[in-house]
Amino acid sequence: MASDLNLPESLYEDYSTPDLPVHGPASVAYWIQALQSHETKERALLILSQNKEIRKDLAPLLWNSIGTISALLQEIISVYRTLSSPNLTETASTRVSNALALFQCVASHPETRKQFLKAKLPLYLYPFLNTKDKEKPHEYLRLTSLGVIGTLVKSDDPEAIRFLLQTEIFPCCLTSMEVGSDLSKQVATFIIYKILLHEEGLKYCCVLADRFFAVARALAQMTEKLVEQPSPRLLKHIICCYHRLSQSPRACDGLRCCLPL
Repeated sequence: MASDLNLPESLYEDYSTPDLPVHGPASVAYWIQALQSHETKERALLILSQNKEIRKDLAPLLWNSIGTISALLQEIISVYRTLSSPNLTETASTRVSNALALFQCVASHPETRKQFLKAKLPLYLYPFLNTKDKEKPHEYLRLTSLGVIGTLVKSDDPEAIRFLLQTEIFPCCLTSMEVGSDLSKQVATFIIYKILLHEEGLKYCCVLADRFFAVARALAQMTEKLVEQPSPRLLKHIICCYHRLSQSPRACDGLRCCLPL
């Protein structure tokens, strides 16, 4: 399932060249510092996000360098005003997606994950998950935001699961399951499944009838659409969710009346 969280490389334009190495300490420090300048920020975002796997300590370097997280956050917030309008461009969306990719790097590292949650940074991703626009720029932001949340649940950190439940991640995932691309649906359903695997998550889903039926309805609608647009990976995640729900006596009663035919 880990591979399902790998975002398509087409989201990122390749700006890495032989004369711009990113794997040395000096070059990494240079591009992190370049995030602070308006003239070099876009290029730095692209290069760091493209090569974030090269340096295993990139997340601590990003987190502990002065002003870097603030610079990434400013980049993310800058497109909020265009989310409900047709003015969100692919260029702006790709730039923010690269900032989100660096957030994903920070969320994945055991040394920075807790601070990432403590600062409540995932909340800044929710506007991208709540939009119902299906255009490509919005889908880029939806998918990269889901990638960050997917990284958090993939860690199986109870603190991360608890944080997501407290901030009501379920409605965000359900929106992505409704309007997202096939890949967005896969990652959103994966997130729901990983949360359900925790007893606290299963209880959260089943304690209120409206909440349970919202999840069951989303799963059923996706299943029905698979008849026309098959997706084996998505089907696998849907079945995993149904299987986990069936382990709750309360959910079993509900499943009897809402399983897809």
